[in-house]
Amino acid sequence: MILSTAEILLIVIIGVAILLILSNRIRADVVAIMVLLALHLTGVLTPEQAFSGFSRSVVFTLIGLFIISHALEETGVIAWIAARFNRLTGGDETRSILLIMGSGALLSVAMNTVAVGALLLPVAAQMARDSNIRTSKLLIPLSYGTLLGGTATIFTTANIVISGILQDQQLGALSFLDFVPTGMLIAVGGIVYMLLIGRNLLPAREGMGSSPSSRGLARTLAETYQLQERMWEVRILPNSKIAHQRLMDTQIGEELGLSVLAIWRGGHAILAPSPSDLLEVNDTLLVLGREDRVRILLLWGTTLARSEDDLSTPRRDLSVDLTEVVVAPRSSVIGRSLFEIGFRNKYGMTAVALWRGGRSYRTDVGKFTLQEGDALLMVGQAKHIRALQRDRDFILLQSSHAAQPPSPNRAAAAFVITTLVLLLSAFEILRTPDAMLIGALAMVLTGALSMDEAYRGISWRVIFLIAGMIPISLAMIETGLAQKIGDVVVMVAQPFGPLGLIAGLFVVTMAITQVLSGQVSAIMMGPIAITAALSMGVDPHAVGVATATACSAAFLIPTAHPINALMMGPGGYVPSDFLKPGLGLTIVMFVLLLLGMVVFWGIR
Repeated sequence: MILSTAEILLIVIIGVAILLILSNRIRADVVAIMVLLALHLTGVLTPEQAFSGFSRSVVFTLIGLFIISHALEETGVIAWIAARFNRLTGGDETRSILLIMGSGALLSVAMNTVAVGALLLPVAAQMARDSNIRTSKLLIPLSYGTLLGGTATIFTTANIVISGILQDQQLGALSFLDFVPTGMLIAVGGIVYMLLIGRNLLPAREGMGSSPSSRGLARTLAETYQLQERMWEVRILPNSKIAHQRLMDTQIGEELGLSVLAIWRGGHAILAPSPSDLLEVNDTLLVLGREDRVRILLLWGTTLARSEDDLSTPRRDLSVDLTEVVVAPRSSVIGRSLFEIGFRNKYGMTAVALWRGGRSYRTDVGKFTLQEGDALLMVGQAKHIRALQRDRDFILLQSSHAAQPPSPNRAAAAFVITTLVLLLSAFEILRTPDAMLIGALAMVLTGALSMDEAYRGISWRVIFLIAGMIPISLAMIETGLAQKIGDVVVMVAQPFGPLGLIAGLFVVTMAITQVLSGQVSAIMMGPIAITAALSMGVDPHAVGVATATACSAAFLIPTAHPINALMMGPGGYVPSDFLKPGLGLTIVMFVLLLLGMVVFWGIR
């Protein structure tokens, strides 16, 4: 196979992009813009072709989808649905898994997968507490349920991308109904597998507790994060170097890695003190941190507040209100520390512990570079908790103070608009991009969302990632590289027939998805799959559906999809926890996909 200069340049650009994404040193959306510029500057594509990703229907479909999903969340439609889940489970683990997976799959038909996971995560945590089920038994099923539901709808990002690639080759877009039969078969089969087999492979990690009371939940959170082992009361002496200083100037956090949870002054408690609060002589500080750091603080002119205390018997009474939040996927705080974003100043709350990779960190919490799925334990008042709940960078998981739910006043309009959008798209009365944008506009015009809220609901990182990477698919077609790779695929798959082609494409795409995400896999494998289908005389729409389905098979590792990473901290998971149930689910998806190709598409 002889390659042209343009094809060699394209392979180099793709290879460098993959290495940059895998290195995690540069954000994927930034890599996408670099790819766009490289394709233009090297002459692989014309300027118009290189920048054409921003004018594609896939981008406008995603924008509309993000706005509609955000409206359903903000108006309380999803909260209303979620509030009724607990009544149906009766505390039974199997029934809880069925309900959480089924709900995730069903909502993913109309909403962005990550948005569904973020909305149902607090619900699953509450179900676990109320039913005395370990949280780790519900969160992986929730993640898998949303991924399975994404196979039965056009509104999954990878499905939209594959549909766009078919349009680029003048083959006609995929419709909503193209995904429903095979996707529903896979979703139902996947849920049955999890109920019969997969649930027995889930880890039995300690949950967040079963007590719904504020006092009980605060105690449970403290025990989960092992706070009692690290809590101390120290009193500021007259000659102390931190007396008469603002908390931010004392360097207690920056230099010692300690967290000041509260200040007692003359019988008055200041919970989650702000950085500007002035420390006075005889103030008693409730401090969280390691013993060696506390010993240094004692040298700064403080003493243990209670005479019966010593460093071998730290304080064990929890007198502050606790809240647990999770760093949301695609959050703007990912890659930054709490100190860098000025968290305490901005939210009026103090982070006292971080849960990551199955363990709790309680020292230098503010210096950790945040990752999606990190669970953070906060100290704060109810008004600050509610403010944090409105921030899309964090997901409120549980709190010892109930936060106010979203207002349901505009819920009816949002529900009706979403239903109409689905019907218009499903029955092809309107093209999917048109239906989604009309729905998004209707959300604003009816007052379900303001325009500013609509903008905040759009995940611009995803938009720039897709728009920047789409030219790769176009370049593969324009240079002929897709045709040459497709010919190789056909040569290998020819002896095994059309089903062999689909099986091979599924395995390769699924493997790439574990490393690069389904969005990137769709962009890179889509042109190859469609070209191979045309060369073998197989229905390219069937092959498109199969390839898109493989992009949702992100079951094996937590980094394969943001929805998996979101569950890591709250579930207390380690990476291998996904592999055990995920491997069987991948096999079930593979078998049911081939069955669906035979039954619904007539592939033999």
